[in-house]
Amino acid sequence: MANRRQFITTALGLSAAAIGSPSAALAAMTYDEAINASRAPLRAGLRDRELVRFATLAANSHNTQPWIFAVRGNVITIAPDVARRCPAVDPDDHHLFVSLGCAAENLILAAATLGWRADPVVDGDRIVITLDEAAPAASALADAIPVRQCTRAAFAGKPAAPEILRQLENACRQPGVAAILITERAGMAEVTDYVLEGNSAQMRDKAFMRELVDWIRFNEAEAVATMDGLFAPASGNPALPSWIARPLLKLFFTESGENKKYREQLDSSAGVVVLAADRSDTSHWIAVGRACQRFGLQATALGLKYSFVNQPVEVAALRQQFATRLGLGERRPDIVMRFGTGPSLPQSLRRPPELVMRP
Repeated sequence: MANRRQFITTALGLSAAAIGSPSAALAAMTYDEAINASRAPLRAGLRDRELVRFATLAANSHNTQPWIFAVRGNVITIAPDVARRCPAVDPDDHHLFVSLGCAAENLILAAATLGWRADPVVDGDRIVITLDEAAPAASALADAIPVRQCTRAAFAGKPAAPEILRQLENACRQPGVAAILITERAGMAEVTDYVLEGNSAQMRDKAFMRELVDWIRFNEAEAVATMDGLFAPASGNPALPSWIARPLLKLFFTESGENKKYREQLDSSAGVVVLAADRSDTSHWIAVGRACQRFGLQATALGLKYSFVNQPVEVAALRQQFATRLGLGERRPDIVMRFGTGPSLPQSLRRPPELVMRP
């Protein structure tokens, strides 16, 4: 077993360039080995690969990992991988560009740890990040990158202390992005109503459901085969052979059951945060992603869990109603997250850098 692990670590780590393609190594890995390879501590060697590896640990819609990285000297570019779009849930690519912003924030924080100051600029649909040497700057947020996860489970129902709330709110500070923190039970109950209404609309949408099921990985073998998607146990569901899970899905994955689950999750949360940009365009969606990722990392650093409840912003018919209720006027609510004290669940996989970097 030790020799196998050494081979996999070498194949996906320091000797990745020598093997050309990691496909053979991926096929030999267990789920836990794949997790350990992708979430290993940041290493000083092979700067570009390590920064891309940490960037890919960012939050992203349906774990589609819709990004392509290119490196030229001290410039790293993050571009959308349009083949990984989700047109049913994300028809205008809003979540896609938020995901790119999340990845950029991870890369920026990891670069500082390795002694590089990262200057990001949005150029059309790409993020161009220039690296300049600087003194290494470790941070709690960078340390949280390999640990962070979206936890789709009930939390403990404990309120968060005012100092914790202040740190969470500060983490969201980003030019052009506002954060609305909701901790009062009445306000959270209203958010819950919008989440349930949105969830019902989505589950009645055949295109949405087909797309969602396409990205579910029902067991470890399926997840390792693609290194992406929504791993069933990461949502608190059992791992099952797909030939069993798919027919059973219609019986157990129901509108009423999911609404009950979301109500329990929100009722058990300490609060909800809504992010809203000043404008709806690519650069602002990327800015939302950076704020979103810092929130998740700050929550993780503070020992909290969080997850997305984006139904009110994903269902177009609800979005403006939700914006009006929040006092946003014509601004679009971009991201909704709940947070609190909760359990750890299995982490999701990421494709290795060799599969997301282009020459």
